Amino acid sequence: MRPWHDGVNALAAAIPLAAPAYLLMDLVGNPIPFVLGWFGGGSVRFTKGVPPPVESQLLAYVLVAMLGYVGTRKLVPKIKVYTLRRGISGKDLGKRGTSLADKDVPEALGIVPGAVFLICLTFCLVGYATTNPSKLLDCNSALLSICFMLFLGFSDDVLEWPWRYKLLLPTVASLPLLCCYDGSTSIVVPIPMRSWLMNEGSLTTFGWLLGHIVTVDQNANGAILNLGMLYLVYMGMLAVFCTNAINIYAGINGLEAGQSFIIGCAVLLHNLIEIRDNEAYRENHLFSIMIMLSFVGVTLGLLGHNWYPASVFVGDTYCYFAGMTFAVVGILGHFSKTLLLFFIPQVLNFLWSIPQLFKVVPCPKHRLPKFNPDTGLMQPSTFGCKSDQYRWLKLPGAKDATEIPNMTVINLCLQILGPMSERALCITLLGLQIVFCIFGLILRYHVAQFFFDD
Repeated sequence: MRPWHDGVNALAAAIPLAAPAYLLMDLVGNPIPFVLGWFGGGSVRFTKGVPPPVESQLLAYVLVAMLGYVGTRKLVPKIKVYTLRRGISGKDLGKRGTSLADKDVPEALGIVPGAVFLICLTFCLVGYATTNPSKLLDCNSALLSICFMLFLGFSDDVLEWPWRYKLLLPTVASLPLLCCYDGSTSIVVPIPMRSWLMNEGSLTTFGWLLGHIVTVDQNANGAILNLGMLYLVYMGMLAVFCTNAINIYAGINGLEAGQSFIIGCAVLLHNLIEIRDNEAYRENHLFSIMIMLSFVGVTLGLLGHNWYPASVFVGDTYCYFAGMTFAVVGILGHFSKTLLLFFIPQVLNFLWSIPQLFKVVPCPKHRLPKFNPDTGLMQPSTFGCKSDQYRWLKLPGAKDATEIPNMTVINLCLQILGPMSERALCITLLGLQIVFCIFGLILRYHVAQFFFDD
């Protein structure tokens, strides 16, 4: 029996979903009047041209997400037969030295949740766009950007694009989002830093110099900076980062889908808190919830097949699809800076990987951990070097070593905690993701009040 089917794994999958599910039930309350209202009965009445109650919309999005979960769960085993038939498969490098080492594992199965997600989102948009016509442009741009990245990911799994294209094409895919973005391009300056820009009603030297690049709002006494076009550049870079951050923080069974599921739950929790406490931005966060619920549903359906030992690989198809979906909700939901708080492990992984990504030190094609068939445990993979090379990367007692661990958070975790099984390693990394998402929410709702005005 597959590990996913035991109660422990099912319970573990429910942990990230528990908080948003509780808050969702609290917001919806008794669902029966809204369900009856859909069919013209009950105490809830819907008026043409008037947006339905938030509770009714949330309930509808939950039902669509559940259908997305079931559809993905059922379709993956059927579609993997076709990918195997066409030779779209790979070997599990984490199983070398075992009986599973030579088994062909279907690749690029991220196309299934991506396609199901688009179907779910299209059904959601039918109702959403008719009652919120002002958001129709946002809806279409979101679909266009996600479709673009889904196509790019699948073509990458089949054709193996060079890295230069992987950086360029997400930038192009983000253009529909940036073209229809109608939100603010200003940022609020933290309270301790405002004196750097203005002092006693006048610009400081630093503020005057900065004013040649961006606009310092003197009426707000330096509390607001209008970045203008630079803000759009930042959001374009955010789309590139999100799509590639998940892709390079991967390589073990369940990690890509698992981290995306946890981030999706954190985004959902943030949206639900904002809907409950901040009515002014309710429409933006409701739009984000519509997208995220379907995304979390299809991701959970995929995770059951990608969990250790994986029967399918998600491929770059899923990584790019997931990354662009997060970029879409962060940009069009107007919480792009909060979104980055949920990507702290991915940011750390990128920063730690910079020397290898930019070829300062050798970068093998695969940097995933190495399986030791003698112990049955994963250990850090390495790259070779001369004894006098890259001494700044070597531990104090091993300055003459001729092998250095690859620079990823996955390998770093194994260096710090020691060898462990692939399943235990994935659970450890996903636990770390949960901790950092909680930390991000604490920063957003408790620490930020000391640095920003209400």
